[in-house]
Amino acid sequence: MGVRVSVEGAPAAGRPLLLLSNHSSWLDILVVGSLAPLFFVAKAEVSGWPVIGLMARLQRTVFVDRERRQATGTVNQEIAARLGEGDPVVLFAEGTSSDGNRVLPFRSALVGAVREAFATSGTVIVQPISVAYVGLQGIPMGRAHRPVAAWCGDLDLAPHLFEVLRQGAIDVTVVFGVARELDGDHDRKLVTRACEQEVRALTEASLTGRPPEA
Repeated sequence: MGVRVSVEGAPAAGRPLLLLSNHSSWLDILVVGSLAPLFFVAKAEVSGWPVIGLMARLQRTVFVDRERRQATGTVNQEIAARLGEGDPVVLFAEGTSSDGNRVLPFRSALVGAVREAFATSGTVIVQPISVAYVGLQGIPMGRAHRPVAAWCGDLDLAPHLFEVLRQGAIDVTVVFGVARELDGDHDRKLVTRACEQEVRALTEASLTGRPPEA
């Protein structure tokens, strides 16, 4: 598809492993999924998308009906079961897709799966991931051109897919952040917030070419 991926770091070796990522495009699943055997949590409608839906199902994606709040507990149980089986699970923690120029606030509800995973393991590792679309045809991609890769709002999938194919090579930078080993006393919201801040710093660094602040 003409996507060139630059990777910094790697998924943590320990298990259970939950990875929290930002999200700006349907390309994210293809990009991150190409780096290691990973499993995803995605909104329910993804299962019906052409091509991407099939790939998501083959990757045993956990699909979430975001219109049903009461489904959170069931989804958390399924995520916890996957974690307990040793499957590294990627959660797009913003709960929606952005325009690619910023990281939206992370939602902590599905991070509750970490606590349920303690039923089979005394510890769980949580690791942030940053995904940033940084170049187009070898030229740095500015804010105005980010929508070439980003897919947000009510845009139809098919036209955006064909536009990506038409534009040519897209450069994306994926950075795996610091893994955090949690025990049963962790605060779900604080963990989510810390990962959000790290992903935001890593994404800004990738987009601007400046290292993140210490």
